[in-house]
Amino acid sequence: MMRGRQLLRILVHVSRFGLAALFLFAAGAKLFTLHAFAANLSNLVRESWVWPAAFAVVATELAAALLLIVPRTARLGALASALLLLGFAGYAIYYVYVLQGEPLECGCFGRLIGSQLGVSTALRNLALLAPCALVFFGLPRLRRPE
Repeated sequence: MMRGRQLLRILVHVSRFGLAALFLFAAGAKLFTLHAFAANLSNLVRESWVWPAAFAVVATELAAALLLIVPRTARLGALASALLLLGFAGYAIYYVYVLQGEPLECGCFGRLIGSQLGVSTALRNLALLAPCALVFFGLPRLRRPE
């Protein structure tokens, strides 16, 4: 039984820090190619909201990463990560099937890693919900001193 717990503990830590690294990299890549990322957002929000939305996405990704890194807030970070991933997946599906948009660079990792917005992007984001669930449900509860 101890091996199962140890394996779960390792998977939780790998998931936690892997998600944190993913969001730190994504936020950094978006900052590195900020104008291109903001241009991609013009398909989603009004022109006057492009820059606030761009900064909000980057700030939220950074916040999720930081929450995942700190042990006391890791569950909240997993929840924030899951909400971000669901939002990004929802936007990908909305863009392709509702707006019937032209193929578009998703901007997930700035222009550093190319990826088309669509079903594969949505599926990738949905698959990343598994590590979020591992962190949320598998992280040992921290006890408060009495």
